[in-house]
Amino acid sequence: MPSPTHSAPRVAVLADSDTRWKWGALTARRLHPDARLDGYLLRGRATPTVRQLGEVGARADSLREIRGVDFVRETDRTRCDVLVLACVGGAVQAMVHGLAHAWRTDRRRPVVVTGYVGVVYEKLADGLLLRHGADVVLANSRHDAERFRAVYRGVGASDDSVVECALPFLGGAPHRAPDAPRTVVFAAQPSVPETREARTYLLRRAVGHARLHPEREVLIKLRSKPGEHTTHIEELPYQKLAGKLPGGLPANCRLVYGNMGEVLDRTDLMVTVSSTAALESLHRGIPTAVLTDLGVREALGNHHFLGSGCLASWDELDAGHRPEPDPEWLARQGVAADGTYERAFDAARGRVAELAAADQLPPPAPYYTPRTAPGYLPGILARYGLDPHGAPLVGRAEESQETGGLRRFARDAVREAARGAYRHGVQRVAPAIRRWGQL
Repeated sequence: MPSPTHSAPRVAVLADSDTRWKWGALTARRLHPDARLDGYLLRGRATPTVRQLGEVGARADSLREIRGVDFVRETDRTRCDVLVLACVGGAVQAMVHGLAHAWRTDRRRPVVVTGYVGVVYEKLADGLLLRHGADVVLANSRHDAERFRAVYRGVGASDDSVVECALPFLGGAPHRAPDAPRTVVFAAQPSVPETREARTYLLRRAVGHARLHPEREVLIKLRSKPGEHTTHIEELPYQKLAGKLPGGLPANCRLVYGNMGEVLDRTDLMVTVSSTAALESLHRGIPTAVLTDLGVREALGNHHFLGSGCLASWDELDAGHRPEPDPEWLARQGVAADGTYERAFDAARGRVAELAAADQLPPPAPYYTPRTAPGYLPGILARYGLDPHGAPLVGRAEESQETGGLRRFARDAVREAARGAYRHGVQRVAPAIRRWGQL
């Protein structure tokens, strides 16, 4: 942990995947541009690799992997002034309960901030109630802020924590439109769509667009390499599907990795099903198409873009169509292409500063308690080594973290083997079982 004598503002970020680390670290920078930033990667199935962290590009003054129970035990106001929980809802809820228990006798404590890494199109109530109890719940747009407050009021919980801001990673140079697109980017998603048939169809259409327009470069932007995990589980990587395409990829079509911002620097047309990359490209003024080929459905997330003016099919794009976004929709979604983006974090920055300056903050008070959710909460907390009241389970707090030597090497080797087995199960065994079930 950082030295408690550090005089600069101190922000800690706990993240459980590559994209959530990106959101958490950049959010911390928006809230406290000059703060010391200490990063913690929550140990789990999606803990990012060194390559993924490098691709994200969000830097910290220190960064290490940690168990949830150890993070709860070590984090207090002597370590940080602001704590950003950039995790899945269950992890946020577990940390809020664990920290509330750990801080029960503390007069001063860190300000707890949480939110969402992108478009919120599924499990709205579930995810929001799992985030309740944080001092600040960031909403990435006016649209989200209204929905978030409605959910909290709907269960009789306080909605004072909801603060409107924007996604922290919007930015980059405005797009200068050529007469016709020279570079088309298809932003692939790990779990949307899910089926082999649908993913193969989208890949074939991207390749077909490249063949139809040999003057264009078509980039298939991938989130991870085979074997890596992101926020969402990818059972059918496009890399493997591309290897089975008849004739392979044409010369003007290729798979690419890297920071999305850098890819957008050369993009003239963004195509996706429902990726948050659509908001990034719209923010820059890049023509953006949200595909309707597989329908407009909640399961795909593209229903979120109803009214955006961006819905289009590959047939339309092949014929030269370039969608025109609706300005009012953009404004409601926090996509401030008009230059007001830099002010989007003023309210959140002010709220966090006010709370951090308080002589004393009340203990975190999440909606879920052993009384309101006795059949749900204990299982969530146990997953992170905590009992129903947020205290470490017997034996979990005392387990050694093995900080060096052969024992750490052995532990890391076993963990990597377990992750490899898990990925094999997700990407090979599970799809095979589903295919057998359809026979």
